[in-house]
Amino acid sequence: MAIAKAERLMNLALCLLGTRRPLSKRELRESVEAYLEAGSDDSFNRMFERDKDDLRELGLVIETVESLDGEIGYLARRDSNRLPPINLDAEEAAALGLAAKVWQQARLAGAASGALQKLRAAGLPEDVDPYEPHSALEPRIPVHEAAFEPLMLACRDRRPVVFDYRKANAAQPEPRLVEPWALECWRGHWYLAGFDRDRGAERVFRLSRITGKVRSRGSRFTAPVPDVVTVRETVASWAGETADRSALIRLRTGAGYPLRAKATGVRELGDGWDELEIPYGHGLDAWLVEFGPDVVVLEPAELRADVVDRLRAVAKG
Repeated sequence: MAIAKAERLMNLALCLLGTRRPLSKRELRESVEAYLEAGSDDSFNRMFERDKDDLRELGLVIETVESLDGEIGYLARRDSNRLPPINLDAEEAAALGLAAKVWQQARLAGAASGALQKLRAAGLPEDVDPYEPHSALEPRIPVHEAAFEPLMLACRDRRPVVFDYRKANAAQPEPRLVEPWALECWRGHWYLAGFDRDRGAERVFRLSRITGKVRSRGSRFTAPVPDVVTVRETVASWAGETADRSALIRLRTGAGYPLRAKATGVRELGDGWDELEIPYGHGLDAWLVEFGPDVVVLEPAELRADVVDRLRAVAKG
């Protein structure tokens, strides 16, 4: 639905920008395919007025002109909607180049590449290569989850969503009604931060645990949306980055290098095992489960119990 509206707005904007004379509502209705599908004149008029207001809110200058016979026409003059010259230094161009290269596996890859071409056309100096200053870097944010795109659009449009979510320690998914705030990538995994209406509190959801389709709801947000920094701190905490105590685990020798990098202390036990002290925060149990039989939790007892519950849930399928 959001993509269809965006396409309709784009077509209307192109019509208004491409004409040399004001176009009447009748002419615009015949030129924009989506308007031809309007069931009645009243439906078309409401749709057109909303679209016109949306374009003006986005910054398009639309003129209303009355002809000699009293007919109202609309047009968007190019000179009134021309952007000022774009001046980017080498560092700013490099930042844009890296941003464009990030989305290698997302549907935004083409749009990002096209944006750089438009910057070239708008005056980006030819001797500035947006990729060259950091050519050794290949930033990638892989997006394999089908839920990513509908959630991204829902975050942008501030639309609540419904989806089925399977917790790591649950055998079956449960429906969730969420007001989505933002998507964040952490340790190579995508997370959605938002307000869970059923639980009346903020929650973080890992996209790989969302099953089925993400469905939007038309109601408005009921909870205030925090700033970007606060959302990132929330994701970091739920993803296990915020630790307020320590845990003691046994780790098989030669395995679990990410855990070893986090360890504050390592002791060789012999017989192919080491003992590690690692920071303990929210989400550590889910991370430890990923290492399977190479990890044994010694303490604290609640962490051991959480890991065992998750492993049992996995075993049940």
